[in-house]
Amino acid sequence: MTTVPRFALPLDLQLFAGEKTEKATPKKRQDARKKGQVAKSMELPSAMILFSVMLLLFGYGTIMRDKIENMFVVSFYDYINMEMTTDNISIIFGRLIFEGLLLLAPIFGIAVVMAVVATFSQIGFLVTTETLKMQFNKLDPIKGLANMFKIRALVELLKSILKLTVIGLVVFFTIWNEKDQFIQMASWPVIHTFSYTARLILMLGVQIAVLLLILALFDFIYQRYEMEKNLKMSKDEVKQEYKNTEGDPLIKGKIREKQRRMALQRMMQDVPKADVVITNPTHFAVAIRYDPKKAEAPVVIAKGMDYIALKIREVAEEHGIVRMENKPLARALYNQVEIGQSIPAELFQAVAEVLAYVYKLKGKDQPGRRTKP
Repeated sequence: MTTVPRFALPLDLQLFAGEKTEKATPKKRQDARKKGQVAKSMELPSAMILFSVMLLLFGYGTIMRDKIENMFVVSFYDYINMEMTTDNISIIFGRLIFEGLLLLAPIFGIAVVMAVVATFSQIGFLVTTETLKMQFNKLDPIKGLANMFKIRALVELLKSILKLTVIGLVVFFTIWNEKDQFIQMASWPVIHTFSYTARLILMLGVQIAVLLLILALFDFIYQRYEMEKNLKMSKDEVKQEYKNTEGDPLIKGKIREKQRRMALQRMMQDVPKADVVITNPTHFAVAIRYDPKKAEAPVVIAKGMDYIALKIREVAEEHGIVRMENKPLARALYNQVEIGQSIPAELFQAVAEVLAYVYKLKGKDQPGRRTKP
């Protein structure tokens, strides 16, 4: 037999009621999304923009070089010989600015497209003004100082150090592998030097962009994990949210109970209109009414089991409704026919025999037939 040590203390499970162990409910996620609280990596758009721009420059770089060269040629050979007046200077600068914008338009365009694609792929379509609202609690210096020592701040610091380290290593090893070419550049023509430098820069840009994309994907996974962690709810929060959205279970239970009592009262009011009550004899009771002007078949207007069956029999007895004991028929009608529904075809013959017997007891014709002279 085991004994409990004297120093053992009872464990109060209520102490853990506020621990956030439950996954966020759909409503909690929707509310957080409306407030702009979504899992989003700020590194992914910048990495995609850098990668796409570098790829564009591989095919567009030659065109840019030719256009820039043409702009310098026109400036030094044509514009320099023109008479410098206020109108001429305005025209020249306006033309140069326009050509420069046309030259940079593809780069700006693909940068905007990649930024939209990267953001949409992470959070979908979202428009909210919650993040633009003034929040004075963010101006609290003590809270801001405390945020500097949180795990998230440490992760951001490590992420920045990792990016700088990776970029530095890529640049170092790329230049180290090209050191022989750098030595020979002194004897190269200027145009050759520019071409080689541009190619090297583009190659470095693509390599760095690929590495930043990989880091951004890991950062996005971390942001998703962090968001899920922040959205977790305690059991009490889940219960409270359920009460707020679906209503208090106690109140809903009382409403259902009241609805059942009202339905029972309406059903009992229809029992005096029945032609016969078929019983089991005590467990089931089914009240049937046949009005050929309203329906082609008899209709169940009330039914019940145990206590409700007793009440149906009592009401039927008070109003002189014929009661007939038929155990199989009463059970079949209770299980197969709902209140307000007509008798199914397979039970129609049995019910018709019961009604015929009831009408014979009452000494009147069956509905739908005329008395013989």
